[in-house]
Amino acid sequence: MPDAMRVALVTGAGHRVGRALALGIASAGWRVAVHYNASGPQAAETVRLIESAGGAAGALGADLADPLAPARLVRDVVARFGRLDAVVNSASIMEATPMGEVTAERWDAIMAINLRAPFLVAQEAARHLPEGGSIINIADLAAFETWARFVAHGASKAGLVYLTRALASLLAPRIRVNGVAPGTVLLPEWIDPATADRWAATTPLRRHGTPDDVVKAVLYLLDAPYMTGETIIVDGGRHVRR
Repeated sequence: MPDAMRVALVTGAGHRVGRALALGIASAGWRVAVHYNASGPQAAETVRLIESAGGAAGALGADLADPLAPARLVRDVVARFGRLDAVVNSASIMEATPMGEVTAERWDAIMAINLRAPFLVAQEAARHLPEGGSIINIADLAAFETWARFVAHGASKAGLVYLTRALASLLAPRIRVNGVAPGTVLLPEWIDPATADRWAATTPLRRHGTPDDVVKAVLYLLDAPYMTGETIIVDGGRHVRR
């Protein structure tokens, strides 16, 4: 089949960076399986935006906190689209978990979405991806820094970076596995203007990023045949700031 018929699954594609990834991948000629959990209307809007631009997409719902859902989602994508060529694990939970307030239930919920689900999606996808298939995990700058109020989130993303390396080794040479670790590309809703300005001022490139910066990194990795086991940090240089 021609490249234009390739199919990519993007998890968490109903809004924010996930939606940007779905739109960007579709604009590059891929058909896109738009995964959502609680964001059905937003996922439908993602599909509408793709189709209005001349692309092809379909929305599929799944609660990835259910241990059986990740594999079922992959099988549903293959059944609906007839093939699967790439997976972008974008679905994620980011919430503050201050020391002394973390419950076992919240820890497990964060790990289930941010770490367990990407592994289970990848494990099932490996059974369907063709030679040259690609898996891309969306990590976070928190994987490389210490954010005291986000211990569970940071631990899950550090685990995802490790998982990226491990899967790259295990699935080579047939499937490539890489990651992207964004910095501030979308400001959290709870950030006040003064904090946002301080973050930009202390970033070497002196600005915040955009979802498009992440999209460009993902598009590169989708068609970079000699890249595997790598996580690209897209943070304007924050991880090297003085």
